Amino acid sequence: MGTIKRENISTGSKWEPILGYSRAVKVGNTIFVAGTTGADAEGKFAADAGAQTRQALQNILAGLAKAGATAENVVRTRIFVTDISQWEAIGRAHGEIFGEIRPAMAMVEVSKLIDPAMQVEIEADAMITD
Repeated sequence: MGTIKRENISTGSKWEPILGYSRAVKVGNTIFVAGTTGADAEGKFAADAGAQTRQALQNILAGLAKAGATAENVVRTRIFVTDISQWEAIGRAHGEIFGEIRPAMAMVEVSKLIDPAMQVEIEADAMITD
């Protein structure tokens, strides 16, 4: 019986080696994307949760692209939010990408994320199919 190939996908973040994680891990035809926030290229966060969600999803899509996948391959997302009252703005931003794809999704309120500026963190699972 053969071994399933594992590929760690990095964004080059200084935190990946310090914390011991990868932006995404591809095992066989499945890709697991780590919790991803809405930091832009300069590490800044938008003031509103909807904009942070859009940026987090763009960051996820960039990681998926490195693994050979697209939004259409996403089968599950998990959204962690610090203010559940912002669910509609967050959900609408999610729907802009996944409205037709419709992966399984959960949105959960948490007390806080690592940085007080972070309002949203998203995980994604994807499968590449023939």
